[in-house]
Amino acid sequence: RHPPWCFSRRFKVRSVLFLLEPPPPPPLSQTKKKETNEKNLTMAILYALVSRDKNVLAEYTATSASGNFPTVTRVLLEKIPSQDGKMTYVYDDYVFHYIVENGICYLCLSDEKNKHRIPFAFLEDMKNNFIAKFGLEAAQAAIAFAMNEDFKAIIQERMEFYNSDQADLSIDNIGQVKSQIDEVKNVMVQNIERVLERGEKIELLVDKTDRLNQQAFRFESSSRALRRAMWWKKMRCYALIGVVTILVVYAASVSLCGFDFHHCKAKKN
Repeated sequence: RHPPWCFSRRFKVRSVLFLLEPPPPPPLSQTKKKETNEKNLTMAILYALVSRDKNVLAEYTATSASGNFPTVTRVLLEKIPSQDGKMTYVYDDYVFHYIVENGICYLCLSDEKNKHRIPFAFLEDMKNNFIAKFGLEAAQAAIAFAMNEDFKAIIQERMEFYNSDQADLSIDNIGQVKSQIDEVKNVMVQNIERVLERGEKIELLVDKTDRLNQQAFRFESSSRALRRAMWWKKMRCYALIGVVTILVVYAASVSLCGFDFHHCKAKKN
């Protein structure tokens, strides 16, 4: 077992937490995921504070977060150097980001690793709001939680903004590029839908053309068969007329000359 002071800058706070409180912290991710699924949004920043050395001047914990973040943060504040700078500490699935400037530390807890853009933008915003409201001199002389009542609501409001999709699309050039990509994606989807609709219409025209071609072929075949049938009917009529004519002539000859034409032969003799 190591004492609380024996860890590097990129550290696992789990061992420190065990020394401070024997039972392990509650499973933060499960509680967090349930509530975020119900609200259908991704919470990135759960906790934030402003401090001078070990004295916390103001802090806010999101209502959806559960855990002993203030206790872990107090241990972490002892290890943060007073020089100006930025740093990230890892604790399980959570990440502590901080900015130190003019002896004032601005710190927040994020639940998303590998995403530092929004938390640091939030810290810069919180720093600017804090300096604009209180100034550096008041912060240097203030006691613990002296600004908590006045600044807690501002931290909450800015945290809610940076936890929204609007912040992701508007805080910097990356957000603008993502917004433009989304717009282009929407246009592409619309264009693709139109092309698909046009393709369906073209397929309908092709189907209709095929049906017309088939109908034309059937009409041509049926007309050819009808023409052939009419020709044979005409030929039968001609043949019938010829046969009838022959029979009429033969009947007339028989009636005049007899069956063996002996009357015509006698008259001739």
